[in-house]
Amino acid sequence: MNLHAVKAIYRFEMARTFRTITQSIASPVLSTSLYFVVFGSAIGSRMGDVGGVSYGAFIIPGLIMLSLLNESISNASFGIYMPKWAGTIFELLSAPVSFVEVVLGYVGAAATKSVMLGVLILVTARFFVPYQIEHPFWMVCFLVLTAVTFSLFGFIIGLWADDFQKLQVIPLMVVTPLTFLGGAFYSINMLPPFWQHVTLFNPVVYLISGFRWSFYGISDVNVAVSALATLGFLALCLVAVWWIFRSGYKLRS
Repeated sequence: MNLHAVKAIYRFEMARTFRTITQSIASPVLSTSLYFVVFGSAIGSRMGDVGGVSYGAFIIPGLIMLSLLNESISNASFGIYMPKWAGTIFELLSAPVSFVEVVLGYVGAAATKSVMLGVLILVTARFFVPYQIEHPFWMVCFLVLTAVTFSLFGFIIGLWADDFQKLQVIPLMVVTPLTFLGGAFYSINMLPPFWQHVTLFNPVVYLISGFRWSFYGISDVNVAVSALATLGFLALCLVAVWWIFRSGYKLRS
């Protein structure tokens, strides 16, 4: 294992984040803050509790997940696609590094950025609505696992994409709608019985439900199922990355 290579890739990606801190950190936090103002303070004050939790506090885990999923995919996909597009990927190809070290560097940096963003949003939420975290250890576990999983997913998208439009297709057309329909702003128990069963086919439901359980001890699905679903998706992404490189994929534009 070439740890120097992993560290170099990781530090380069983290430095790029701090060079574009307005776009990478400030913009997502500001956008999420607007959700807290509109849904948490304005609309939430006129709505009743959901599962014994005020509406403003109830949507916090969903909003964090909404930002976490999108930013994890975006950070990882742009991180590996930009060197391919700019041609600087050949510097990496000429270095004595394996695909494992490349994945660790890029995915590790993307997941770190996403966790930082999640923590910042969590801190920002305190200015708008009061909340509690009943299971802080499991909250961190769900946060980190989700960040790593979707950073891997974003890395796969970056490998697959051959133009900027493809980088945006899955986050905008698939992930964001699934997150909105996955209980980010409501409990699926509010839906009619038929749509409750349909919603269970949405994988994001399990992520949001498990994360919300770590805050308030309430969930739409069993927390063990949520944890298994998260680990299952992580395993699927790991297998997909391994298969891509084992099948002879080359990091070239």
